[in-house]
Amino acid sequence: MKTIGLIGGMSWESSSEYYRILNEEIKLRLGGLHSAQCVLYSVDFEEIEICQRNDEWEKAAQILTGAAHSLEASGADFIIICTNTMHKVADEIQAGIHIPLLHIADVTAQEVISKGIKVIGLLGTKYTMEQDFYKSRLEAQGIKVLIPQETDRVIVNDVIFNELCLGQILEESRANYKRIIQNLIEQGAKGIILGCTEIGLLVKPEDSTVPLFDTTVLHAKEAVNLALK
Repeated sequence: MKTIGLIGGMSWESSSEYYRILNEEIKLRLGGLHSAQCVLYSVDFEEIEICQRNDEWEKAAQILTGAAHSLEASGADFIIICTNTMHKVADEIQAGIHIPLLHIADVTAQEVISKGIKVIGLLGTKYTMEQDFYKSRLEAQGIKVLIPQETDRVIVNDVIFNELCLGQILEESRANYKRIIQNLIEQGAKGIILGCTEIGLLVKPEDSTVPLFDTTVLHAKEAVNLALK
């Protein structure tokens, strides 16, 4: 089994989901007392969020590349970043290490394509929804990406940072997300990407009439695939 290196803490709420899924998936596939062989470097999310807010992406890249160096030195065979938004600096992190980085958008695109879906709705932080670093990765695979209107993007982003990252699951927010998902479906989305690793804590398959692509689950399971190759 290869050793999985996790850059986590963004937020720790979703990092704990990664750890759970990795271990459950290894146990399912190998049986017995098997568990995931992994190393976690959990950053202080407050520091990263300030970098995001102040458009200090180079500083954030330096912090996460340092984390990746530590994981590599600890014996990780490959890296996963346990957040969608910070894949904005994935290329910088990959350039700073000598082991592969498993990109969450590539994993998600493969799953969307495997379902024969060409038009997808994307939910995530404002950075993920509005900037090109994530959408362009999907569009390069021939997937058309739809995002919510501006007022709804504010709602989606605020719920992530002010509730989900703090462990708060509110029914009012679930209702808002369901409404926003339905609006994307009416615009032509045949599936919805939960493009923030916390959204799966709030939104479940029964909350949508089209398939949901939970990036946390997809990313973790593909990490297991790679670890067991």
